[in-house]
Amino acid sequence: MSTRTIKSLHDGLKTHDGADVKLTRIIGQPNLKNLDPFLMLDAFGTDEPMDYIGGFPPHPHRGFETVTYLLAGNMRHQDNQGNEGVIRTGGVQWMTAGRGIIHSEMPEQEEGLLMGFQLWVNLPSHAKMSKPKYQEYEPEQMPIETHNNGTQIRVIAGSTDAGTEGLIKNEFVDPTYLDVILPAEQTFKQSLKADETAFIYLHEGEIQIADNATLPLRAGQLAILSAGESVEVTANQPSRFILVAGSPLNEPIVQRGPFVMNTEAEIHQAMDDYRNNRF
Repeated sequence: MSTRTIKSLHDGLKTHDGADVKLTRIIGQPNLKNLDPFLMLDAFGTDEPMDYIGGFPPHPHRGFETVTYLLAGNMRHQDNQGNEGVIRTGGVQWMTAGRGIIHSEMPEQEEGLLMGFQLWVNLPSHAKMSKPKYQEYEPEQMPIETHNNGTQIRVIAGSTDAGTEGLIKNEFVDPTYLDVILPAEQTFKQSLKADETAFIYLHEGEIQIADNATLPLRAGQLAILSAGESVEVTANQPSRFILVAGSPLNEPIVQRGPFVMNTEAEIHQAMDDYRNNRF
């Protein structure tokens, strides 16, 4: 099996979104606009309430999916179709915006640590105007694979080499989304489809990929992986990272903020529909 190596390394961009929520944008910034089929990856983590208390007031989406995964804290979700719920520590919400939805994401806390990721996943042209839907799971439902060497794998989507199945089902990009806790000097291996897009974002620690000790990945960095049938990660110190992979759609991407379509005409239609309350 061919082993994936580091194709390129990227640092996140410190920014803010919503009502001045401080975050780090890794995908969706000038130096890494998208990574087909992934449109955006934000990492947020702070115990300063003023950094997150404003949350994300009502805003629209069309043409893609949002994935919110919380490592700490709680976030309340509401939308214009009457859906409401709370994403808790260790829980995940995979929302298909489809033809259009207006929602808010507000911290369900006034103090303490709020930490997690939001990933945007593109939809193929034939599904962009599909009916909005949710896949939402409580932390108690999260499949967790534990190895004898102390490795822990939380399986959000896809399947581990040991056969642990993830929660999320997606027929468009067949995603893998693993949250891996890897003790120092231990190695993690995972099979992937040879031609799918894959990246690793290191949340904590320091790791090396494919035995490349001369190019370690440090906390806060994203590594785009080369093509290959497997990935091998060794921890130089206690580490935690997410491994995300999916089949590219290979379609035109035309984006205006929260609208992601295939043509300019579709973007103009989305903006007109939003302005005229057709979401």
